[in-house]
Amino acid sequence: MLRPLTALCLMALPAAAEEAGRVGVDWVGNDIVIEAFADPEVQGVTCHIAYFERSTYDRLTQGNWFEDPSYSAVDCVQTGPIVLGKGVSTSPKGETVFSERQSLILKSLKVTRIVDTQNRALIYLAHASELTEGSGKMSVSVIPLPAP
Repeated sequence: MLRPLTALCLMALPAAAEEAGRVGVDWVGNDIVIEAFADPEVQGVTCHIAYFERSTYDRLTQGNWFEDPSYSAVDCVQTGPIVLGKGVSTSPKGETVFSERQSLILKSLKVTRIVDTQNRALIYLAHASELTEGSGKMSVSVIPLPAP
């Protein structure tokens, strides 16, 4: 009983990412990090997300110790035949496929997948999710779905 429940909980988690690159942007150690992750419910799609990571020096001198900026970019590519999993949501609100904390408690960087059935496309939206205020900083990537 416990094993199926654990497997079900793990399937509901957003994808884990692996660092694909890191670019230093200044002399104080601030970086742009690029991570890659496969969509957990859509076979044949890999996304790369880039975000800003503040250095210890920047955190000490600028304050706001526990938070990174909301800036991000996403691009997704077809890496094989696209197969939508049975659990893929077709709701216009989409579903989170990647999430990573950008602050101690208030902010996360998320990638939301939206299936645009009318236009036969997968839309991936990178955005910050903030409890204190919304963020207008976002990036979008679209992959065409094959004809039926």
